[in-house]
Amino acid sequence: MRKFTLTGLAAASLLVFAACGQSKEAAQETAAVSFQKESVKNAILEEDISSALKYLSSDELQGRATGTEGIEKAARYIEKVFKEQGVEPFFETYRDSFEVKGKTGYNLVGLVEGTDPQLKNEYLVVGAHYDHVGHGKPFEDDTIANGANDNASGTTAVLELAKFFAENPPKRSMLFSLFSAEELGLVGAAELAKELKTEGVDLYTMFNIEMVGVPMKDKDYLAYLTGYENSNLAQKFNEYSGAKLLGFLPEAKQYSLFKRSDNYPFFQEFNVPAQTISTFDFTNFDYYHHVEDEFEKMDVSHMEHLIEAIIPGIAGMANSAEKEIKLNEQ
Repeated sequence: MRKFTLTGLAAASLLVFAACGQSKEAAQETAAVSFQKESVKNAILEEDISSALKYLSSDELQGRATGTEGIEKAARYIEKVFKEQGVEPFFETYRDSFEVKGKTGYNLVGLVEGTDPQLKNEYLVVGAHYDHVGHGKPFEDDTIANGANDNASGTTAVLELAKFFAENPPKRSMLFSLFSAEELGLVGAAELAKELKTEGVDLYTMFNIEMVGVPMKDKDYLAYLTGYENSNLAQKFNEYSGAKLLGFLPEAKQYSLFKRSDNYPFFQEFNVPAQTISTFDFTNFDYYHHVEDEFEKMDVSHMEHLIEAIIPGIAGMANSAEKEIKLNEQ
């Protein structure tokens, strides 16, 4: 059973307009328009990013392997953030469980309901995996693969976006989804995609965030988009943003990254634009699945800039009158 409640600015706007004798529809439309025009500068705080990222990649969580006490602590942290920020559970609780290799994994799924009476029945999924590999090859007596860049950085970004959109709900509904068992073969994302398809969810786009803890080098865009040529997502996103934020990285196509992150099961199930952004460009980070993937190597200032910069693009997708993001003909 899904829960739907108005939260944040949308609810406040409805109360104000109702008191003035205006209709619910007028209130929702006005709230959406004013949101699109407002500045998002300073919407995201470095100290909030640092706090979440530092905890999620701490030794206390022991590398967040699926089915361990470490990832359970991460799950409880995510639930706490959702609850404190007014992000509602999509299911009866935030957790959606599944079994993998004899272990129980949990996806965490939060809902920000859309404000438009019709468009709220269309969904955007904004996601990232919060698991990592647990322990790795020892280095200087350290065996914990903390996974700061992979993918505490993406998880932190999703949490910050969930906070923002809970306070500024758009016309379409948004599911903020943190996946487990990505490192075991995209299992958590596949389970959630199947479940949403079974429930008849009208999925518009899936926007996945993977390894965004350090900036790219010598690029004229902030992040690359996997499966760049598969849809017009990058072009429309940049249009909504008024800047070139998402670009094409040849190595992403060379290494088939479109099929190697949690966007892919959603593409398979729904055949809609489902793609990943990343700033790991194969030259700027040497610690993939390494015990040195630590908080101290992350660029929090870069993350703050990136998360803030992508808000208008996500808002554009969530507020457009029509479904403008489309797959290209292959």
